[in-house]
Amino acid sequence: MTEGATLIVEFDSQEPCPIDFLGPTSDLVYFMSFAHSERYGSIHELSQAAAVLKRQLRIDLSPLLIFGDARATDSQEEKALQTLWQDAAPLAESARKTADALSMDTQFKELVKEYPALVERLQELADMAAWAAERGAHVRLTYLL
Repeated sequence: MTEGATLIVEFDSQEPCPIDFLGPTSDLVYFMSFAHSERYGSIHELSQAAAVLKRQLRIDLSPLLIFGDARATDSQEEKALQTLWQDAAPLAESARKTADALSMDTQFKELVKEYPALVERLQELADMAAWAAERGAHVRLTYLL
C-alpha cells in the first residue's frame, strides 16, 4: 500500500456530517485491510493486533471490515459499492472499543507503533458513526489508494 491511502466515509443522511478526520487516514485504511486479511493467515503486526482484539478481547471488528475500493470501473463494481452501506451504531461501537483497547492495553504498544494516528482516526470514525446513528443514517466506507 502507498502513503496516500485515504478512507472515505459517506452518509445517507439529509445533512452533512460536521465531524471530519483531523489528519491522514492511511493508518486506518491499513488497519482495516490487515484486520480483514488476518482471517487468511496474515502475520502482519496489524493482523496480529486484530486477532487479539477479536479473539482475546472479543471486540466485534466486522463493521470495520465492510469497506471497498471507491473507484467502480463497471456496473458490477458499482452494484458491489451499494452493498457496503451499513448501520452506523455497530460501526461506532466497534471503532470506539477498538480505539479504547489499542490505547489502554499495553500489549498493543509494539504492534501499532508504526501507525501513530490509528487510535485518533478510530476515535474520529467512531464519532462520525455515532453522529450518523443519532440520525438513523447509514454509513459507507470506501478507500482510495
